[in-house]
Amino acid sequence: MEKQSRRGLLKSAAKAAVAVTGGAAMAQTANAQVSGKLEKKSVPPKTQNDKVPTTTDKKPLFSSIVTYGNMVFLAGVGAHFQGTIEEHTKHVLDELEKNLIKAGSSMQKVLKVNVYLNDLKDYQAMNSVYAQANWGDTPPVRTTVSPANGIPGNSLVEIDLIAYM
Repeated sequence: MEKQSRRGLLKSAAKAAVAVTGGAAMAQTANAQVSGKLEKKSVPPKTQNDKVPTTTDKKPLFSSIVTYGNMVFLAGVGAHFQGTIEEHTKHVLDELEKNLIKAGSSMQKVLKVNVYLNDLKDYQAMNSVYAQANWGDTPPVRTTVSPANGIPGNSLVEIDLIAYM
Protein backbone atom coordinates (compact mmCIF):
# COMPACT_ATOMS: atom_id res chain seq x y z
CA MET A 1 0.00 0.00 0.00
CA GLU A 2 1.33 3.44 -0.87
CA LYS A 3 2.46 5.49 2.12
CA GLN A 4 -0.29 7.93 3.11
CA SER A 5 0.06 11.37 4.66
CA ARG A 6 -1.26 11.94 8.18
CA ARG A 7 -4.09 13.98 6.63
CA GLY A 8 -5.05 11.00 4.45
CA LEU A 9 -4.84 8.68 7.42
CA LEU A 10 -7.03 11.00 9.50
CA LYS A 11 -9.59 10.95 6.69
CA SER A 12 -9.41 7.15 6.75
CA ALA A 13 -9.82 7.21 10.54
CA ALA A 14 -12.89 9.41 10.24
CA LYS A 15 -14.41 7.05 7.69
CA ALA A 16 -13.62 4.08 9.89
CA ALA A 17 -15.08 5.82 12.97
CA VAL A 18 -18.32 6.44 11.09
CA ALA A 19 -18.48 2.75 10.22
CA VAL A 20 -17.62 1.58 13.75
CA THR A 21 -20.28 3.82 15.31
CA GLY A 22 -23.11 2.57 13.15
CA GLY A 23 -22.76 4.30 9.80
CA ALA A 24 -21.38 1.23 8.01
CA ALA A 25 -23.72 1.63 5.05
CA MET A 26 -22.64 5.26 4.52
CA ALA A 27 -18.96 4.45 4.94
CA GLN A 28 -18.92 1.31 2.80
CA THR A 29 -18.37 3.14 -0.49
CA ALA A 30 -15.79 5.49 1.01
CA ASN A 31 -13.90 2.61 2.62
CA ALA A 32 -13.79 0.56 -0.56
CA GLN A 33 -11.11 2.88 -1.90
CA VAL A 34 -9.09 2.64 1.35
CA SER A 35 -8.52 -1.13 1.43
CA GLY A 36 -11.31 -3.12 -0.20
CA LYS A 37 -13.39 -5.18 2.23
CA LEU A 38 -12.95 -4.03 5.82
CA GLU A 39 -13.77 -5.97 8.94
CA LYS A 40 -14.02 -4.79 12.55
CA LYS A 41 -11.88 -7.01 14.80
CA SER A 42 -11.35 -7.01 18.52
CA VAL A 43 -7.83 -7.91 19.66
CA PRO A 44 -8.22 -10.43 22.51
CA PRO A 45 -6.55 -9.79 25.88
CA LYS A 46 -3.28 -11.69 26.48
CA THR A 47 -3.31 -11.66 30.28
CA GLN A 48 -5.83 -11.56 33.12
CA ASN A 49 -4.86 -7.91 33.72
CA ASP A 50 -5.90 -7.03 30.14
CA LYS A 51 -9.47 -8.22 30.61
CA VAL A 52 -12.29 -5.67 30.51
CA PRO A 53 -15.34 -5.55 32.80
CA THR A 54 -18.19 -7.87 31.90
CA THR A 55 -21.95 -7.84 32.23
CA THR A 56 -23.79 -10.26 34.51
CA ASP A 57 -24.00 -12.71 31.58
CA LYS A 58 -20.17 -12.52 31.14
CA LYS A 59 -20.22 -10.48 27.90
CA PRO A 60 -17.51 -7.78 27.70
CA LEU A 61 -18.79 -4.23 28.20
CA PHE A 62 -16.33 -2.94 25.60
CA SER A 63 -13.22 -3.93 23.66
CA SER A 64 -9.82 -2.62 24.72
CA ILE A 65 -8.47 -2.73 21.17
CA VAL A 66 -10.41 -2.71 17.91
CA THR A 67 -8.89 -2.73 14.45
CA TYR A 68 -10.72 -1.71 11.30
CA GLY A 69 -8.76 -1.98 8.08
CA ASN A 70 -5.39 -0.45 8.89
CA MET A 71 -6.81 1.60 11.77
CA VAL A 72 -6.35 0.87 15.50
CA PHE A 73 -8.74 2.22 18.14
CA LEU A 74 -7.66 1.93 21.78
CA ALA A 75 -10.07 2.28 24.69
CA GLY A 76 -9.17 4.67 27.46
CA VAL A 77 -6.48 3.52 29.86
CA GLY A 78 -6.24 4.84 33.41
CA ALA A 79 -3.88 4.29 36.32
CA HIS A 80 -5.72 2.75 39.24
CA PHE A 81 -3.17 3.03 42.02
CA GLN A 82 -1.98 5.70 44.44
CA GLY A 83 0.51 8.05 42.81
CA THR A 84 1.24 11.42 41.28
CA ILE A 85 -0.06 12.73 37.98
CA GLU A 86 3.42 12.15 36.52
CA GLU A 87 3.40 8.49 37.65
CA HIS A 88 -0.14 8.00 36.35
CA THR A 89 0.64 9.62 32.98
CA LYS A 90 3.80 7.52 32.51
CA HIS A 91 1.91 4.33 33.40
CA VAL A 92 -0.96 5.15 31.01
CA LEU A 93 1.38 5.97 28.10
CA ASP A 94 3.36 2.77 28.71
CA GLU A 95 0.16 0.68 28.72
CA LEU A 96 -1.09 2.36 25.53
CA GLU A 97 2.24 1.65 23.84
CA LYS A 98 1.99 -2.05 24.83
CA ASN A 99 -1.53 -2.19 23.37
CA LEU A 100 -0.41 -0.51 20.15
CA ILE A 101 2.40 -3.04 19.73
CA LYS A 102 -0.04 -5.89 20.46
CA ALA A 103 -2.25 -4.54 17.65
CA GLY A 104 0.66 -4.17 15.20
CA SER A 105 1.17 -0.43 15.52
CA SER A 106 3.37 2.00 17.47
CA MET A 107 3.40 5.40 19.17
CA GLN A 108 4.84 6.93 15.98
CA LYS A 109 1.65 5.94 14.13
CA VAL A 110 -0.77 7.64 16.53
CA LEU A 111 -3.05 10.14 14.80
CA LYS A 112 -5.46 11.31 17.53
CA VAL A 113 -5.25 11.37 21.32
CA ASN A 114 -7.92 12.24 23.90
CA VAL A 115 -6.65 13.08 27.39
CA TYR A 116 -9.06 13.17 30.32
CA LEU A 117 -7.71 14.82 33.47
CA ASN A 118 -9.35 14.34 36.85
CA ASP A 119 -8.27 17.92 37.66
CA LEU A 120 -7.14 20.61 35.19
CA LYS A 121 -4.54 21.78 37.72
CA ASP A 122 -2.55 18.71 36.60
CA TYR A 123 -2.35 19.94 32.97
CA GLN A 124 1.27 21.17 33.05
CA ALA A 125 2.58 18.18 35.01
CA MET A 126 0.79 15.75 32.66
CA ASN A 127 2.26 17.61 29.66
CA SER A 128 5.79 17.28 31.07
CA VAL A 129 5.47 13.48 30.88
CA TYR A 130 3.33 13.38 27.72
CA ALA A 131 5.99 15.39 25.85
CA GLN A 132 8.54 12.62 26.52
CA ALA A 133 6.52 9.99 24.60
CA ASN A 134 8.06 8.92 21.30
CA TRP A 135 5.44 10.34 18.93
CA GLY A 136 7.89 10.52 16.03
CA ASP A 137 8.50 13.65 13.93
CA THR A 138 4.89 14.86 14.00
CA PRO A 139 2.94 14.58 17.25
CA PRO A 140 -0.70 13.48 17.00
CA VAL A 141 -3.61 15.87 17.28
CA ARG A 142 -4.91 16.01 20.84
CA THR A 143 -7.88 17.07 22.89
CA THR A 144 -7.58 17.49 26.66
CA VAL A 145 -10.61 17.84 28.92
CA SER A 146 -11.52 17.47 32.57
CA PRO A 147 -14.83 15.59 33.02
CA ALA A 148 -17.18 17.28 35.49
CA ASN A 149 -17.44 14.25 37.76
CA GLY A 150 -13.87 13.01 37.43
CA ILE A 151 -12.52 9.80 35.96
CA PRO A 152 -13.86 6.35 36.92
CA GLY A 153 -11.59 4.27 39.14
CA ASN A 154 -9.85 7.23 40.80
CA SER A 155 -7.24 7.61 38.06
CA LEU A 156 -5.75 11.10 37.76
CA VAL A 157 -5.60 10.72 33.96
CA GLU A 158 -7.17 8.54 31.29
CA ILE A 159 -6.07 8.50 27.65
CA ASP A 160 -7.55 6.90 24.52
CA LEU A 161 -6.24 7.10 20.98
CA ILE A 162 -6.53 6.26 17.29
CA ALA A 163 -3.55 5.03 15.27
CA TYR A 164 -2.80 3.19 12.04
CA MET A 165 -0.86 0.00 11.36
